Amino acid sequence: MKLTNYTNYALRTLQMAAIRAPRLVRIDEVAQAHRINRAHLTKVVHQLAQAGYIETVRGPKGGLRLARPGTEIFVGDVVRLTEGSMDVVECFSPERNTCKLRGICKLSEALQEATAAFMAVLDDLTVADIAINRADLLARLGLPAAGTSADPAPIISRE
Repeated sequence: MKLTNYTNYALRTLQMAAIRAPRLVRIDEVAQAHRINRAHLTKVVHQLAQAGYIETVRGPKGGLRLARPGTEIFVGDVVRLTEGSMDVVECFSPERNTCKLRGICKLSEALQEATAAFMAVLDDLTVADIAINRADLLARLGLPAAGTSADPAPIISRE
């Protein structure tokens, strides 16, 4: 199973928002830390905001943050949002299937089972889980720990 870069960018954005909380994260910060094209990231952020996973704040001191606790954002849901259909092969889709073996093929059954197992693992994983090693992630990304004098990102109240 291979996920698109788009999904990878969405998960990295959510992870970054979780490890930088309660501070706002700027798109440029995510783009620079992960070497992602800013234009691609802007599309990802828009979709995540539309889906209610992040909140965005406009303006020179703006940025993004998780719209709800990371424990309530499941990786499987984000993958389904960004990937769309999880049809690994055409026979998974009744509309597109041209395979004469549909319904009797053991390979198709195994691929469906593998896809379900893959998604089951992601359904048990939250954004909080992928941000649990916050200090290590910040260090690897070359970012200061929250609350240090080297951390200029603004804290914005949700009030």
